[in-house]
Amino acid sequence: MSMVTSPSEPGQRTADELVAEFDQERPARKLSPAVSAAVSVVCAALSVFVLYAIFFPIAKGSQYYLTLFLASTLPLIFLTHRGTVRAPALLLPWRRGRTPAAKAARHDNPGWFDWLLAVCAVAVCLYPLLEFDAFIERRQLPTSLDVVMGVAMILVVLEACRRTTGWVLPAFCAAFLLYAYYGGLLPYQWSLAHGGFDVDAIAAHFFMSTDGVYGVPLNVAATYIVLFTIFGAVLDISGAGKFFIDLSFAAFRGSRSAPGRTVTAAGFLLGTVSGSGTATAVSLGSVAWPVLRRAGYSKEQGGGVLAAAGIGAILSPPTLGAAAFIIAEYLKASYLTVLLYALVPTLLYYLGILLAVEIDARKHQARPVVDEEHTSALRLLGRFGYHFLSLFMIVGFMAMGLPPFRAVVYATALQFLLSFLDARHRMTPRRLYRALAEGSRSVLPVVATCAAAGVIVAVVTQTGLGLNLASVIVDAAGVFGDNPTVELVLTVLFAAVAVSVLGLAVPVTASFIIAAVIIAPALLSLGVSTPEAYMFIFYYAVLSEVSPPTALAAAAAAAITGGNPMRTMVATWKYSLPAFLVPFAFVLTDNGSQLLGTGSLVGVLWTTAVSAVAVAALAAATGGRLLGPAGPLERALCVVAALCLLYLEPAAIAAGLVALVLAVGVRLVRRRQHAPAVGAADQGRQAEAVTEGHLPS
Repeated sequence: MSMVTSPSEPGQRTADELVAEFDQERPARKLSPAVSAAVSVVCAALSVFVLYAIFFPIAKGSQYYLTLFLASTLPLIFLTHRGTVRAPALLLPWRRGRTPAAKAARHDNPGWFDWLLAVCAVAVCLYPLLEFDAFIERRQLPTSLDVVMGVAMILVVLEACRRTTGWVLPAFCAAFLLYAYYGGLLPYQWSLAHGGFDVDAIAAHFFMSTDGVYGVPLNVAATYIVLFTIFGAVLDISGAGKFFIDLSFAAFRGSRSAPGRTVTAAGFLLGTVSGSGTATAVSLGSVAWPVLRRAGYSKEQGGGVLAAAGIGAILSPPTLGAAAFIIAEYLKASYLTVLLYALVPTLLYYLGILLAVEIDARKHQARPVVDEEHTSALRLLGRFGYHFLSLFMIVGFMAMGLPPFRAVVYATALQFLLSFLDARHRMTPRRLYRALAEGSRSVLPVVATCAAAGVIVAVVTQTGLGLNLASVIVDAAGVFGDNPTVELVLTVLFAAVAVSVLGLAVPVTASFIIAAVIIAPALLSLGVSTPEAYMFIFYYAVLSEVSPPTALAAAAAAAITGGNPMRTMVATWKYSLPAFLVPFAFVLTDNGSQLLGTGSLVGVLWTTAVSAVAVAALAAATGGRLLGPAGPLERALCVVAALCLLYLEPAAIAAGLVALVLAVGVRLVRRRQHAPAVGAADQGRQAEAVTEGHLPS
């Protein structure tokens, strides 16, 4: 999504430039008009092909379709992504001085080597179609040419992944390939040892089976994700993105906390269009940062609010992020079920941000901002509220039993028709073509990530690494005691740290896939249900985008506000802290699973209410305010209260409520003790003023 493309100040980089620089899953090459037009034609044709395949499935099955899809997308990656990675301007000060005009004048077209790689990608991807039936039948006995093409596919996929995400994920894949080849040399007593596989077996399993490149991750990218990116492009171009921002500004104005509330609400709504935390933070920041600055927010605080609200895009129904579609496939559940899993945690996440915004507005004396340009919220809803209809209908269609890919196609068609209610944003043929092109182009980096993740999935299924590594993690937790509760808590803690560290280096989709096949089995072995394990991993994979020291959403927000990147990351982490603790709630106890909507209505309501109190206590602790300025003792009691309440067992809840009541009691006592001293001081200053003749006696 690139809703805002013009810089708000001279010399400031555009939203598109910032997204390209900081988003791990976005194009970064600026093509000349001719090459860009050619790429757009192919992308638009690909979108038409994908839409056609939804209603007229290919007779030879999904692997045949995935082969065609990969042959259409993988070559484009070499044309739209450069082979060398540029360091961000925040790290290279001499790049900051380049003007937008100078950057716009310099095109970054693919060279001869990029075109050669694109041709090789086409050849390798189309090879299975020469004799598709025979290719499938000889999976267990590949020919020499099959092996050569399989090795070539691995190299092409890893290079495409390197161009879109950097070196880390390809390095992970290479390490897994080495493990598959040399694992037979490990001592047989080791848990990670296996029989070993030669190059033929590794290449054939990746290239010819449905556990490798043509596995679940690529299947999700080629069906669900590409359709939702097309839907997001249609929403954006038809004016929904602008409406969501205008509505947020109109709904919250006139109070000191209104700017922060506006950013939070707009981040939630824009997430339905973008699905990318960094893109949402950038698009929102281009519009909202001047308002936050006028309200008195510092550069770091403003950047923290923008990044925290933006990352909610990946957590917010009905689109969520790409990993959510993979969860649905792994669980063999409907996407609507995954949306229900995400509903309560999303509400708790935004509750935490809103409370933090309210606290900071009072703590830092934020000023109300009056904006006369925006009309009333009711008038906007009456005129443009139809933009919500397509979003609601996605859920409605799935509730009627339609599969997600058909539901989103019908919702896209509905949004197309609704666009004609606004003459400024009606979907003309030119705009429709642009939406189709942008939809497929946005999915290219995800395709590279999912295809590369196929290497890891193939090795794990081939060697049994997932179960073996799970036993290692559980055994490590067992070193600290044989109590089942302690073992579970430590295993969950190890899992959270592992997913967070993994997410610092690779995109959300890739970190989820890797953790799902390696870390999830450890949680499952301790009695955690599959939905709980996958949702836990999903949230920590998402939260890695706001975790120092590589929080890309925060870095992009800092580039907009001009703040210190590290301090902005810390501010973002503070705003999103409740989201780091809530996932523990639904894996540690049986009651916690009700936060995913899996229990009775009464159970869901009371666990949500208790968790909301815990989030409020945590916001008070991090913000330093509880019925006024809170001291260290009150804040420590609030932390204890939050941790106990989120355990969601009767004894722990009682202890948490006691700690919270104590915190409030301590605060009230201190405020009462402080009041006479303040009153006496005020009286003394008034008497002094009367004596000096400044006030009448």
